Amino acid sequence: MVDKVLGVLGGMGPLASAHFMVRLTLLTPAAEDQAHIPAVLWSDPRVPPRTAAKLQGGADPLPALLRGIRGLQAAGCGAIAIPCNTAHGWFEPMRDATPLPILHIVDAAAADLARQDVAPGRIGLMGTAATLAMRLYQDRLEGAGWDCLVPDGDAMQRLVTPAIDLVKANRVAEAYPPLAEVAQGLAARGAQAVVLGCTEIPLGIAAGPTLPFPVIDTIDALARASIAWALD
Repeated sequence: MVDKVLGVLGGMGPLASAHFMVRLTLLTPAAEDQAHIPAVLWSDPRVPPRTAAKLQGGADPLPALLRGIRGLQAAGCGAIAIPCNTAHGWFEPMRDATPLPILHIVDAAAADLARQDVAPGRIGLMGTAATLAMRLYQDRLEGAGWDCLVPDGDAMQRLVTPAIDLVKANRVAEAYPPLAEVAQGLAARGAQAVVLGCTEIPLGIAAGPTLPFPVIDTIDALARASIAWALD
């Protein structure tokens, strides 16, 4: 029986955090209910948009994020996972506000690159405009030897950002063609794998044919990191 309780700071968006819970369950090596990981999902879609906050001077999401962290802490959680990449732009103030460890999604993605035997070298990176602008992935992964290729501004505006919005609107199947086009474009530029650095993007990519190169599903990566924490 697992004694550690995982806190999940979700709602960003609601479908991504619900899917994280599904993947956490399916990836856990358990043969009965009692062998699964106790978890508390704090799904609060009222958190202000993270990209708008970073790039357009929108409302600060940090107070809502800290409210969720306090709720998870009060619920008896031992660690926190956040299935939203852009929210990690506030990682330091969140980390400093709680004694609980917060599992970093970029570190989880790096571990999944290693799990899939993606050697240091050129990889593709997809994410929200804010995630790319903050260099949440580039700085962490390039220090480990991965050179990150990102979509150009036109691809972001025409394809990636609208596709993320489609997933948030529950129009998941419609998101596959533009997301696949961008991922294939990164592979054509020499990326040996593509990191799906927004938790809406794996949902869109999963709605169509499997891509012919490794992809790093950051929902799965964070679920694996959470399982490793809980079972350690």
